[in-house]
Amino acid sequence: MQVTQLNWLSASDAARALRDGAISSEQLVEACLARVRQVDANVQAWAFLDPEHALAQARALDERRKEGAPQGALHGVPVGVKDIIDTHDMPTEDGTVLHAGRMPADDATVVSRLRAAGAVIMGKTVTTELATYAPGKTRNPHDAGHTPGGSSSGSAAAVAAGMIPAALGSQTNGSVIRPAAYCGVYGFKPTHGLISRHGVLRLSRTLDQLGVFARSIEDLALVCEQAVGYDEHDTDTFPPRARTPFSEIASQEPPLPPRIAFVKTPIWDETEPETREAFEELTGQLGDRVQEFTLPENAREALDWHRTIMEAEMAAGLVAEYEKGADKLSESLRGQLERGRRITALEYQIALARIPQLIAGMSRLFDGFDAILTPAAAGTAPHGLQSTGSPAFCTLWTLCGMPALNLPLMQGSNGLPLGAQLVGARHDDARLLRTARWLAAQIEAD
Repeated sequence: MQVTQLNWLSASDAARALRDGAISSEQLVEACLARVRQVDANVQAWAFLDPEHALAQARALDERRKEGAPQGALHGVPVGVKDIIDTHDMPTEDGTVLHAGRMPADDATVVSRLRAAGAVIMGKTVTTELATYAPGKTRNPHDAGHTPGGSSSGSAAAVAAGMIPAALGSQTNGSVIRPAAYCGVYGFKPTHGLISRHGVLRLSRTLDQLGVFARSIEDLALVCEQAVGYDEHDTDTFPPRARTPFSEIASQEPPLPPRIAFVKTPIWDETEPETREAFEELTGQLGDRVQEFTLPENAREALDWHRTIMEAEMAAGLVAEYEKGADKLSESLRGQLERGRRITALEYQIALARIPQLIAGMSRLFDGFDAILTPAAAGTAPHGLQSTGSPAFCTLWTLCGMPALNLPLMQGSNGLPLGAQLVGARHDDARLLRTARWLAAQIEAD
Protein backbone atom coordinates (compact mmCIF):
# COMPACT_ATOMS: atom_id res chain seq x y z
CA MET A 1 0.00 0.00 0.00
CA GLN A 2 1.28 3.47 -0.89
CA VAL A 3 1.94 5.84 2.00
CA THR A 4 -0.59 8.29 0.56
CA GLN A 5 -3.29 5.61 0.95
CA LEU A 6 -2.57 4.81 4.59
CA ASN A 7 -5.08 7.42 5.75
CA TRP A 8 -7.90 5.11 4.64
CA LEU A 9 -6.78 2.25 6.89
CA SER A 10 -9.23 1.32 9.61
CA ALA A 11 -7.96 1.72 13.16
CA SER A 12 -7.77 -2.06 13.52
CA ASP A 13 -5.87 -2.60 10.29
CA ALA A 14 -3.53 0.28 11.13
CA ALA A 15 -2.87 -1.18 14.60
CA ARG A 16 -2.00 -4.56 13.05
CA ALA A 17 0.27 -3.01 10.42
CA LEU A 18 2.05 -0.97 13.09
CA ARG A 19 2.41 -3.96 15.38
CA ASP A 20 3.88 -6.05 12.55
CA GLY A 21 6.31 -3.29 11.57
CA ALA A 22 4.80 -3.01 8.07
CA ILE A 23 4.37 0.75 8.55
CA SER A 24 5.49 3.35 11.06
CA SER A 25 3.31 5.68 13.05
CA GLU A 26 5.11 8.61 11.43
CA GLN A 27 4.12 7.33 7.97
CA LEU A 28 0.51 6.86 9.05
CA VAL A 29 0.24 10.29 10.67
CA GLU A 30 1.89 11.97 7.69
CA ALA A 31 -0.62 10.28 5.36
CA CYS A 32 -3.47 11.56 7.52
CA LEU A 33 -1.97 15.05 7.52
CA ALA A 34 -1.64 14.93 3.74
CA ARG A 35 -5.34 14.13 3.53
CA VAL A 36 -6.11 17.03 5.87
CA ARG A 37 -4.17 19.37 3.58
CA GLN A 38 -6.11 18.00 0.62
CA VAL A 39 -9.70 18.23 1.90
CA ASP A 40 -10.05 20.13 5.16
CA ALA A 41 -10.33 23.55 3.55
CA ASN A 42 -13.70 22.30 2.33
CA VAL A 43 -14.74 20.09 5.28
CA GLN A 44 -13.31 22.19 8.15
CA ALA A 45 -13.34 19.38 10.70
CA TRP A 46 -10.52 20.61 12.96
CA ALA A 47 -10.67 23.15 15.77
CA PHE A 48 -6.96 22.64 16.54
CA LEU A 49 -4.33 20.67 14.64
CA ASP A 50 -0.56 21.09 15.03
CA PRO A 51 1.08 18.84 12.43
CA GLU A 52 4.50 18.95 14.07
CA HIS A 53 3.08 17.99 17.46
CA ALA A 54 1.20 15.06 15.92
CA LEU A 55 4.35 13.89 14.11
CA ALA A 56 6.44 14.29 17.28
CA GLN A 57 4.07 11.95 19.13
CA ALA A 58 4.29 9.45 16.27
CA ARG A 59 8.11 9.54 16.17
CA ALA A 60 8.31 9.01 19.92
CA LEU A 61 6.04 5.97 19.66
CA ASP A 62 8.07 4.58 16.76
CA GLU A 63 11.19 4.95 18.86
CA ARG A 64 9.57 3.08 21.73
CA ARG A 65 8.70 0.22 19.39
CA LYS A 66 12.28 0.06 18.09
CA GLU A 67 13.54 -0.09 21.66
CA GLY A 68 11.30 -3.08 22.37
CA ALA A 69 9.16 -1.22 24.91
CA PRO A 70 5.65 -2.58 25.57
CA GLN A 71 3.05 -1.54 23.00
CA GLY A 72 -0.59 -0.78 23.71
CA ALA A 73 -3.49 -1.88 21.54
CA LEU A 74 -3.59 1.51 19.78
CA HIS A 75 0.19 2.01 19.56
CA GLY A 76 0.85 4.64 16.89
CA VAL A 77 -2.80 4.96 15.77
CA PRO A 78 -3.98 8.60 15.39
CA VAL A 79 -7.27 9.50 17.07
CA GLY A 80 -9.22 12.77 16.92
CA VAL A 81 -10.71 14.25 20.09
CA LYS A 82 -13.84 16.40 20.24
CA ASP A 83 -13.06 19.89 21.45
CA ILE A 84 -15.01 19.56 24.68
CA ILE A 85 -12.64 16.85 25.98
CA ASP A 86 -9.61 18.16 27.86
CA THR A 87 -6.09 17.68 26.52
CA HIS A 88 -3.13 19.00 28.52
CA ASP A 89 -1.07 19.77 25.42
CA MET A 90 -3.76 21.36 23.22
CA PRO A 91 -6.44 23.99 23.80
CA THR A 92 -9.99 22.91 24.64
CA GLU A 93 -12.31 25.76 23.71
CA ASP A 94 -15.72 24.03 23.71
CA GLY A 95 -16.89 25.72 20.53
CA THR A 96 -17.44 29.11 22.20
CA VAL A 97 -15.62 32.42 22.27
CA LEU A 98 -16.19 32.42 26.03
CA HIS A 99 -13.57 29.67 26.37
CA ALA A 100 -11.17 30.94 23.70
CA GLY A 101 -7.56 30.12 24.54
CA ARG A 102 -8.48 27.74 27.36
CA MET A 103 -5.57 25.37 28.09
CA PRO A 104 -6.42 22.56 30.52
CA ALA A 105 -3.76 21.48 32.97
CA ASP A 106 -4.63 17.79 32.63
CA ASP A 107 -6.00 15.28 30.17
CA ALA A 108 -9.54 14.01 30.49
CA THR A 109 -9.59 10.44 31.83
CA VAL A 110 -10.57 9.05 28.44
CA VAL A 111 -7.65 10.83 26.75
CA SER A 112 -5.25 9.49 29.38
CA ARG A 113 -6.50 5.98 28.68
CA LEU A 114 -6.05 6.33 24.94
CA ARG A 115 -2.55 7.70 25.41
CA ALA A 116 -1.76 4.76 27.72
CA ALA A 117 -2.90 2.46 24.91
CA GLY A 118 -0.40 4.18 22.58
CA ALA A 119 -2.73 6.42 20.59
CA VAL A 120 -1.47 9.56 18.88
CA ILE A 121 -3.82 12.38 19.89
CA MET A 122 -3.97 13.95 16.46
CA GLY A 123 -5.87 17.14 17.29
CA LYS A 124 -9.17 18.61 18.43
CA THR A 125 -12.25 18.23 16.25
CA VAL A 126 -14.94 20.87 15.87
CA THR A 127 -17.92 20.85 18.22
CA THR A 128 -21.05 22.93 17.97
CA GLU A 129 -21.34 25.76 20.50
CA LEU A 130 -20.89 24.20 23.95
CA ALA A 131 -21.98 20.89 22.39
CA THR A 132 -25.52 22.15 21.77
CA TYR A 133 -27.40 23.15 18.61
CA ALA A 134 -25.64 26.19 17.11
CA PRO A 135 -23.48 24.79 14.27
CA GLY A 136 -19.72 25.07 14.06
CA LYS A 137 -17.79 25.53 10.83
CA THR A 138 -17.76 21.86 9.75
CA ARG A 139 -19.45 20.75 6.53
CA ASN A 140 -20.65 17.36 5.38
CA PRO A 141 -17.76 15.67 3.53
CA HIS A 142 -20.18 14.11 1.02
CA ASP A 143 -21.68 17.48 0.05
CA ALA A 144 -20.47 20.73 1.61
CA GLY A 145 -23.94 22.25 1.24
CA HIS A 146 -25.35 19.83 3.84
CA THR A 147 -24.90 19.66 7.60
CA PRO A 148 -22.58 17.02 9.09
CA GLY A 149 -24.89 16.87 12.12
CA GLY A 150 -23.95 17.82 15.63
CA SER A 151 -22.71 18.28 18.12
CA SER A 152 -19.78 15.94 17.34
CA SER A 153 -19.61 17.33 13.81
CA GLY A 154 -15.84 17.48 13.37
CA SER A 155 -15.23 13.95 14.67
CA ALA A 156 -17.75 12.37 12.31
CA ALA A 157 -16.62 14.42 9.30
CA ALA A 158 -12.91 13.81 9.90
CA VAL A 159 -13.39 10.04 9.97
CA ALA A 160 -15.71 10.09 6.95
CA ALA A 161 -13.31 12.24 4.91
CA GLY A 162 -10.33 9.94 5.53
CA MET A 163 -8.44 12.37 7.74
CA ILE A 164 -8.38 10.09 10.79
CA PRO A 165 -9.29 6.42 11.42
CA ALA A 166 -11.15 7.04 14.69
CA ALA A 167 -12.35 9.91 16.87
CA LEU A 168 -14.07 10.60 20.18
CA GLY A 169 -17.40 12.37 20.45
CA SER A 170 -20.13 12.88 23.02
CA GLN A 171 -23.90 12.59 23.15
CA THR A 172 -26.44 14.30 25.40
CA ASN A 173 -29.28 13.83 22.93
CA GLY A 174 -28.20 12.60 19.47
CA SER A 175 -24.68 13.97 19.07
CA VAL A 176 -22.86 10.74 18.17
CA ILE A 177 -25.49 8.73 16.29
CA ARG A 178 -26.87 11.59 14.17
CA PRO A 179 -23.55 12.92 12.76
CA ALA A 180 -22.40 9.33 12.19
CA ALA A 181 -25.56 8.74 10.16
CA TYR A 182 -25.26 11.99 8.19
CA CYS A 183 -21.56 11.44 7.43
CA GLY A 184 -21.81 7.70 6.73
CA VAL A 185 -19.53 6.24 9.41
CA TYR A 186 -19.90 3.88 12.33
CA GLY A 187 -20.75 5.70 15.55
CA PHE A 188 -21.14 4.04 18.94
CA LYS A 189 -22.56 5.46 22.18
CA PRO A 190 -21.99 2.90 24.95
CA THR A 191 -24.08 2.41 28.07
CA HIS A 192 -24.23 5.49 30.30
CA GLY A 193 -21.36 5.33 32.79
CA LEU A 194 -19.14 3.02 30.78
CA ILE A 195 -16.67 5.75 29.73
CA SER A 196 -15.60 8.36 32.27
CA ARG A 197 -16.60 11.97 31.60
CA HIS A 198 -14.01 13.45 33.95
CA GLY A 199 -12.34 16.34 32.14
CA VAL A 200 -15.22 16.71 29.68
CA LEU A 201 -17.52 19.74 29.40
CA ARG A 202 -20.58 18.94 31.50
CA LEU A 203 -24.01 19.75 30.14
CA SER A 204 -26.05 17.12 31.95
CA ARG A 205 -24.77 14.59 34.47
CA THR A 206 -27.86 12.47 33.84
CA LEU A 207 -27.54 12.41 30.04
CA ASP A 208 -23.94 13.12 28.96
CA GLN A 209 -22.25 10.09 27.42
CA LEU A 210 -19.02 9.69 25.43
CA GLY A 211 -18.79 7.76 22.18
CA VAL A 212 -16.58 6.70 19.28
CA PHE A 213 -16.56 7.23 15.51
CA ALA A 214 -14.73 4.76 13.28
CA ARG A 215 -14.77 2.86 9.98
CA SER A 216 -15.80 -0.57 11.21
CA ILE A 217 -17.43 -2.38 14.11
CA GLU A 218 -14.05 -3.95 14.86
CA ASP A 219 -12.67 -0.42 15.29
CA LEU A 220 -15.46 0.57 17.68
CA ALA A 221 -14.69 -2.46 19.84
CA LEU A 222 -10.95 -1.78 19.76
CA VAL A 223 -11.22 1.86 20.87
CA CYS A 224 -13.95 1.23 23.44
CA GLU A 225 -11.97 -1.56 25.05
CA GLN A 226 -9.23 0.97 25.81
CA ALA A 227 -11.59 3.79 26.84
CA VAL A 228 -13.96 2.14 29.32
CA GLY A 229 -13.41 1.67 33.02
CA TYR A 230 -14.14 2.89 36.51
CA ASP A 231 -13.01 6.39 37.44
CA GLU A 232 -13.33 7.72 40.96
CA HIS A 233 -13.67 11.22 39.49
CA ASP A 234 -16.90 10.24 37.69
CA THR A 235 -19.27 8.72 40.21
CA ASP A 236 -21.56 7.44 37.46
CA THR A 237 -18.92 5.00 36.26
CA PHE A 238 -19.19 1.47 37.56
CA PRO A 239 -17.13 -0.01 40.43
CA PRO A 240 -14.10 -2.09 39.41
CA ARG A 241 -15.05 -5.24 37.55
CA ALA A 242 -13.48 -7.62 35.07
CA ARG A 243 -12.57 -5.87 31.82
CA THR A 244 -15.07 -6.62 29.04
CA PRO A 245 -13.32 -8.19 26.02
CA PHE A 246 -15.14 -6.02 23.47
CA SER A 247 -13.02 -7.09 20.50
CA GLU A 248 -13.25 -10.80 21.27
CA ILE A 249 -17.01 -10.79 21.76
CA ALA A 250 -17.75 -8.48 18.81
CA SER A 251 -15.79 -10.75 16.44
CA GLN A 252 -17.66 -13.92 17.44
CA GLU A 253 -20.55 -15.46 15.57
CA PRO A 254 -23.76 -15.27 17.60
CA PRO A 255 -24.69 -18.69 19.06
CA LEU A 256 -28.11 -18.29 17.42
CA PRO A 257 -29.22 -15.88 14.68
CA PRO A 258 -30.26 -12.71 16.52
CA ARG A 259 -33.85 -11.58 16.77
CA ILE A 260 -34.37 -7.92 15.99
CA ALA A 261 -37.24 -5.68 17.11
CA PHE A 262 -38.05 -3.07 14.47
CA VAL A 263 -39.24 -0.01 16.38
CA LYS A 264 -40.68 2.87 14.39
CA THR A 265 -40.96 5.03 17.57
CA PRO A 266 -43.87 7.44 18.16
CA ILE A 267 -42.32 9.98 15.78
CA TRP A 268 -42.31 7.74 12.69
CA ASP A 269 -44.46 10.36 10.95
CA GLU A 270 -41.41 12.66 10.99
CA THR A 271 -39.37 10.34 8.78
CA GLU A 272 -38.88 11.14 5.11
CA PRO A 273 -40.67 8.88 2.59
CA GLU A 274 -37.42 7.33 1.34
CA THR A 275 -36.45 6.48 4.92
CA ARG A 276 -39.65 4.49 5.28
CA GLU A 277 -38.99 2.76 1.98
CA ALA A 278 -35.40 2.00 2.95
CA PHE A 279 -36.43 0.43 6.25
CA GLU A 280 -39.15 -1.59 4.56
CA GLU A 281 -36.50 -3.00 2.24
CA LEU A 282 -34.03 -3.53 5.10
CA THR A 283 -36.50 -5.39 7.29
CA GLY A 284 -37.57 -7.42 4.27
CA GLN A 285 -33.98 -8.58 3.79
CA LEU A 286 -33.85 -9.74 7.41
CA GLY A 287 -36.98 -11.85 6.95
CA ASP A 288 -38.20 -13.74 10.01
CA ARG A 289 -35.29 -12.48 12.14
CA VAL A 290 -37.05 -9.12 12.53
CA GLN A 291 -40.42 -8.33 14.05
CA GLU A 292 -42.11 -4.97 14.37
CA PHE A 293 -42.57 -3.84 17.96
CA THR A 294 -44.70 -0.89 19.07
CA LEU A 295 -43.54 1.12 22.06
CA PRO A 296 -46.06 2.14 24.74
CA GLU A 297 -47.78 5.49 24.38
CA ASN A 298 -45.69 7.16 27.07
CA ALA A 299 -42.62 6.79 24.84
CA ARG A 300 -43.54 10.10 23.18
CA GLU A 301 -43.71 11.75 26.61
CA ALA A 302 -40.12 10.67 27.12
CA LEU A 303 -39.03 13.38 24.69
CA ASP A 304 -40.47 15.99 27.06
CA TRP A 305 -38.86 14.34 30.11
CA HIS A 306 -35.51 14.39 28.34
CA ARG A 307 -35.84 18.08 27.49
CA THR A 308 -36.80 18.95 31.07
CA ILE A 309 -33.79 17.15 32.51
CA MET A 310 -31.37 18.39 29.88
CA GLU A 311 -32.35 22.05 30.03
CA ALA A 312 -32.54 22.16 33.84
CA GLU A 313 -29.08 20.58 34.19
CA MET A 314 -27.63 22.75 31.42
CA ALA A 315 -28.92 25.88 33.15
CA ALA A 316 -27.11 24.80 36.32
CA GLY A 317 -23.94 23.61 34.59
CA LEU A 318 -23.55 26.68 32.37
CA VAL A 319 -24.58 29.28 34.92
CA ALA A 320 -21.22 31.10 34.70
CA GLU A 321 -21.36 31.28 30.90
CA TYR A 322 -24.91 32.64 30.99
CA GLU A 323 -24.34 35.20 33.73
CA LYS A 324 -21.03 36.51 32.40
CA GLY A 325 -21.52 36.21 28.66
CA ALA A 326 -25.15 35.67 27.68
CA ASP A 327 -24.74 38.22 24.89
CA LYS A 328 -22.03 36.02 23.33
CA LEU A 329 -24.20 32.91 23.28
CA SER A 330 -26.36 31.93 20.32
CA GLU A 331 -30.06 32.63 20.46
CA SER A 332 -30.84 28.91 20.58
CA LEU A 333 -28.53 28.28 23.54
CA ARG A 334 -29.77 31.32 25.44
CA GLY A 335 -33.29 30.03 24.93
CA GLN A 336 -32.39 26.60 26.30
CA LEU A 337 -30.73 28.09 29.38
CA GLU A 338 -33.60 30.49 30.05
CA ARG A 339 -36.15 27.68 29.77
CA GLY A 340 -33.96 25.60 32.09
CA ARG A 341 -33.97 28.36 34.68
CA ARG A 342 -37.78 28.34 34.71
CA ILE A 343 -38.12 24.59 35.32
CA THR A 344 -39.32 23.90 38.85
CA ALA A 345 -37.70 21.40 41.19
CA LEU A 346 -40.92 19.37 41.10
CA GLU A 347 -40.95 19.16 37.29
CA TYR A 348 -37.29 18.16 37.27
CA GLN A 349 -37.71 15.46 39.93
CA ILE A 350 -40.79 14.00 38.22
CA ALA A 351 -38.87 13.73 34.94
CA LEU A 352 -35.91 12.07 36.68
CA ALA A 353 -38.22 9.57 38.35
CA ARG A 354 -39.50 8.41 34.95
CA ILE A 355 -36.09 7.08 33.87
CA PRO A 356 -36.03 3.90 36.02
CA GLN A 357 -39.57 3.10 34.88
CA LEU A 358 -38.57 3.46 31.24
CA ILE A 359 -35.45 1.36 31.72
CA ALA A 360 -37.45 -1.41 33.39
CA GLY A 361 -39.92 -1.46 30.49
CA MET A 362 -37.14 -1.53 27.91
CA SER A 363 -35.36 -4.34 29.76
CA ARG A 364 -38.41 -6.58 29.35
CA LEU A 365 -38.28 -5.99 25.60
CA PHE A 366 -34.89 -7.72 25.50
CA ASP A 367 -36.37 -10.90 26.94
CA GLY A 368 -37.46 -11.67 23.39
CA PHE A 369 -35.06 -9.65 21.23
CA ASP A 370 -31.31 -9.15 20.94
CA ALA A 371 -31.47 -5.57 19.68
CA ILE A 372 -33.75 -2.79 18.48
CA LEU A 373 -33.57 -1.53 14.89
CA THR A 374 -34.79 2.02 14.35
CA PRO A 375 -33.86 5.06 12.22
CA ALA A 376 -30.81 7.06 13.27
CA ALA A 377 -32.42 10.22 11.89
CA ALA A 378 -35.46 11.29 9.91
CA GLY A 379 -33.53 11.03 6.66
CA THR A 380 -30.27 12.06 5.07
CA ALA A 381 -28.39 15.19 6.18
CA PRO A 382 -30.56 18.28 5.68
CA HIS A 383 -29.44 20.88 3.18
CA GLY A 384 -28.02 24.05 4.67
CA LEU A 385 -25.63 24.82 7.51
CA GLN A 386 -27.89 26.70 9.92
CA SER A 387 -29.22 23.52 11.55
CA THR A 388 -27.60 20.23 12.58
CA GLY A 389 -30.82 18.26 12.10
CA SER A 390 -33.23 16.73 14.59
CA PRO A 391 -31.89 14.36 17.28
CA ALA A 392 -35.37 13.03 18.09
CA PHE A 393 -34.71 9.45 16.94
CA CYS A 394 -31.88 9.21 19.49
CA THR A 395 -33.55 10.90 22.46
CA LEU A 396 -35.30 7.92 24.06
CA TRP A 397 -32.22 5.70 24.02
CA THR A 398 -30.04 8.47 25.43
CA LEU A 399 -32.55 9.12 28.22
CA CYS A 400 -32.42 5.43 29.15
CA GLY A 401 -28.63 5.30 28.91
CA MET A 402 -28.81 2.38 26.49
CA PRO A 403 -25.97 1.52 24.08
CA ALA A 404 -26.66 2.53 20.50
CA LEU A 405 -24.74 2.60 17.25
CA ASN A 406 -25.15 3.83 13.71
CA LEU A 407 -24.73 1.38 10.85
CA PRO A 408 -23.91 3.13 7.55
CA LEU A 409 -25.79 0.58 5.46
CA MET A 410 -28.01 2.67 3.17
CA GLN A 411 -28.03 5.66 0.87
CA GLY A 412 -30.62 8.26 -0.02
CA SER A 413 -31.65 9.17 -3.55
CA ASN A 414 -29.45 12.28 -3.24
CA GLY A 415 -26.39 10.06 -2.77
CA LEU A 416 -25.97 10.97 0.91
CA PRO A 417 -25.70 8.32 3.63
CA LEU A 418 -28.84 7.08 5.37
CA GLY A 419 -28.19 5.52 8.76
CA ALA A 420 -29.75 2.62 10.63
CA GLN A 421 -29.60 2.72 14.43
CA LEU A 422 -29.18 -0.45 16.47
CA VAL A 423 -29.90 -0.27 20.20
CA GLY A 424 -29.04 -2.83 22.88
CA ALA A 425 -29.82 -3.56 26.50
CA ARG A 426 -27.93 -1.59 29.13
CA HIS A 427 -24.55 -3.14 29.96
CA ASP A 428 -24.81 -5.46 26.95
CA ASP A 429 -22.53 -3.34 24.76
CA ALA A 430 -20.23 -6.05 23.42
CA ARG A 431 -23.19 -8.23 22.48
CA LEU A 432 -24.74 -5.26 20.65
CA LEU A 433 -21.55 -4.90 18.61
CA ARG A 434 -21.67 -8.63 17.81
CA THR A 435 -25.30 -8.34 16.70
CA ALA A 436 -24.43 -5.28 14.60
CA ARG A 437 -21.63 -7.18 12.85
CA TRP A 438 -24.06 -10.04 12.11
CA LEU A 439 -26.68 -7.65 10.75
CA ALA A 440 -24.18 -5.83 8.54
CA ALA A 441 -22.97 -9.16 7.16
CA GLN A 442 -26.54 -10.20 6.29
CA ILE A 443 -27.13 -6.99 4.35
CA GLU A 444 -23.78 -7.12 2.57
CA ALA A 445 -24.38 -10.76 1.61
CA ASP A 446 -27.63 -9.78 -0.11
